[in-house]
Amino acid sequence: MAKRLTKLQQLKSGQTESVAPSAGQAVCDEFLVYLKRECHLADNTVAAYGRDMKRFVNWMHGRRPADLTITELSDFVASLHGEGLAPASISRAIVAIRTFFKYLQLEGITVDNPAELLATQKAWQRMPGVLSPNEVEAFLSAVKKSDSFWQRDRALLEVLYATGCRASEVCTLRVRDLTLDEKTLRCHGKGDKQRMVPIGGRAIRAIQLYLEESRHILADRNPGQIDELFLSRGGKALDRIQLWRLVKRYAKRAGISDEISPHSLRHSFATHLLAGGADLRQVQEMLGHASIQTTQIYTHVEHSRLQRVHRDFHPRA
Repeated sequence: MAKRLTKLQQLKSGQTESVAPSAGQAVCDEFLVYLKRECHLADNTVAAYGRDMKRFVNWMHGRRPADLTITELSDFVASLHGEGLAPASISRAIVAIRTFFKYLQLEGITVDNPAELLATQKAWQRMPGVLSPNEVEAFLSAVKKSDSFWQRDRALLEVLYATGCRASEVCTLRVRDLTLDEKTLRCHGKGDKQRMVPIGGRAIRAIQLYLEESRHILADRNPGQIDELFLSRGGKALDRIQLWRLVKRYAKRAGISDEISPHSLRHSFATHLLAGGADLRQVQEMLGHASIQTTQIYTHVEHSRLQRVHRDFHPRA
C-alpha cells in the first residue's frame, strides 16, 4: 500500500520525470486491480483491458495521464485506427480509457475527466467525417453578408480549412502570428510547440477583410488588450465552444450533416492534400502530429473512398 501511495502521490504532484513511464504503468496496474477486486470484472475482461492499457501507456511516452487533453486522447484513438485494429477492439479501448479516467478522478489524481468527451466507436466508424470538396465549398459559402460580423466568420472558417489547425490552435492565434506577405501563420500546438503553416490566397483575403472592417469594432468592446486574432461579440478571445457553435450553424445552413465539427475541417484538409498527391510526412508536419501513425489514418480514409468509387462504378467490381 505504501508503494502504491508513493506512485499516486508522484502522479498528483507531477514528480514523474524520474519514474516515467513506470509511474504511468504503476497507476494502470492499480487500475486493473481495481477492476478485478472492486468492479468484479471477469478475468478475461480485465486481461483485455490490460492489453488496452499497455498500448495506452506506450503511447503516452512518459506523459502524465492528468496532463492529457481530449484532443490528445482522440489522437490516441486515431493511432489505433492507424494500426488497423478491429472496430470491436477500438470500441473496447475507448471504454477502457473512459473507465481509467473515472478511476483517476476517484483516486484524486485528476479533477477533470477529458475522456468523457471521447467519441464512441460508432462515431469513429464514421470518422474522420471528411467533407467532399463540393461540401467544403458550400460550407465556406454559407456565410452571408447579412450575418453579423460575417467577415470574422468567413475568415475563421477559411483558416480552419486552409491550415488544418485544431480548434484550440485557431482560438489562440494572435495577430502577430500572421505573416500574410509570406503566406504563413505561426500555430501554437500541443505542449506549446510552434509550427509554421502555409495559408492560401482565399484565406488571406478573408483575414485581411476581417482585420480592415470588423476586428477593431469587436476589440473596442473590451477595454483590455486582446492579442488573439478571432474575437467574440464581447471583444474577448473566441473560445472553442463559440467556434463549435459557429461551425454547426453554417454547416446546417449549407445542408451538411449536423455531425460536422471544427475537427471535420482538419480531417478534410488532410485527406484532400493526400488525395492531391501530397507527401504523408509533409501533411504530418502541417498537422503537428508527433507520430506518422496518427497521420496515416487519412490514407485509410482515402483508400476507403477509392474502394467505394470502384465498387459503385466499375463494371466488373
